[in-house]
Amino acid sequence: MKRLFTSESVTEGHPDKVSDRISDSVLDAIFDQAPFSTVACETFVTTDLVLVGGEITTTAKVDVESVVRKAIKDIGYINGEDSFHYDDCEVINKIHEQSPDINQAVIKAQDDANFDSVGAGDQGMMFGFACNQTPEYMPLPIALAHGLTRQLAKVRKEGVLAYIRPDGKSQVSVEYDGDRPVRVENVVISTQHAEEVTLEQMEKDLVEHVIRPVLGEWFNDQINLFINPSGRFVVGGPHGDAGLTGRKIIVDTYGGYAAHGGGAFSGKDPSKVDRTGAYMARYVAKNIAAAGLADWCELQVAYAIGVPQPVSITTKTNKDAPLSNDQLVDIIRDHFDFRPAAIIHNFNMRRPIYQQLSAYGHFGRNDLDLPWEALDKVEALKESAGALAR
Repeated sequence: MKRLFTSESVTEGHPDKVSDRISDSVLDAIFDQAPFSTVACETFVTTDLVLVGGEITTTAKVDVESVVRKAIKDIGYINGEDSFHYDDCEVINKIHEQSPDINQAVIKAQDDANFDSVGAGDQGMMFGFACNQTPEYMPLPIALAHGLTRQLAKVRKEGVLAYIRPDGKSQVSVEYDGDRPVRVENVVISTQHAEEVTLEQMEKDLVEHVIRPVLGEWFNDQINLFINPSGRFVVGGPHGDAGLTGRKIIVDTYGGYAAHGGGAFSGKDPSKVDRTGAYMARYVAKNIAAAGLADWCELQVAYAIGVPQPVSITTKTNKDAPLSNDQLVDIIRDHFDFRPAAIIHNFNMRRPIYQQLSAYGHFGRNDLDLPWEALDKVEALKESAGALAR
């Protein structure tokens, strides 16, 4: 049965992503000095204003205002005409310490070597997903959508299309035959731009420098292209819309192709299982797909606050996958440790690696060396599945 599925991505200059970048930049600055800090940093941005708040317990001495301004500058809000500018926006810091009730429930000892010393930072469920649609084991719509927004940023920063400004979005609709992608139906790109450029020039340039290079073999002359369909996008970024940390959770994960537990990632240290559990679930699902145990795998894991072991693990796979859910879960429990301290230790998560994840997705990032994208369990999973079949 044929169907269309659509996913979107946004650039690092989108107001919500500005907030994510600031929150993760604060986290990285703290981890650079004090890796056992507990951090939940939230950011709100609007015209001429950045408000940073949340709960942080740390021995680190961080100049939050300097971190904020550098993050905004690196994104690209540096032009004189920007109504949101790294050098003259107001920065308000309302960070306070984490609740001692939460802290004592989560951190029983500052020792990652004892994997039972760290309980889950909250209750909740997280999902991971992987499929064989792309080399990075991601659904094709979100992979292409991220490719388009990354390319928008690239041609802007390299000066290829100097009139492009930081805010932008993409959307890709893919036609499927069952679970197999067969063609790209629609591409939408909206990018903030300088006053003087014409829509006709942008249409020509974006096809040549962004859409064709990213879509590659998926490009065809029948694709419906919608380039700045509003006709004008000069006012953008936090001046055009307010931004909040954690408001692009579908962009950050699988573009809506798989389930989401509802928890955001940015600004959270790895004791927060919203982040750690989702990274672990992706790692497991990707290794299952790469091992050929499923064409696609969606894994759910759930935790209770203060408890190291998950309260449940379950999977969904394609109907003709060789193993049942019970068999697959048994294999998963044999080969993967879901205790938060074990995940933190195995992924080496107490280090400043997070601001690079604040835009263009946390999964399928072949441009980054991320431990949860490793395929180091494939052979062991194949061996265990083979033993069940014998």
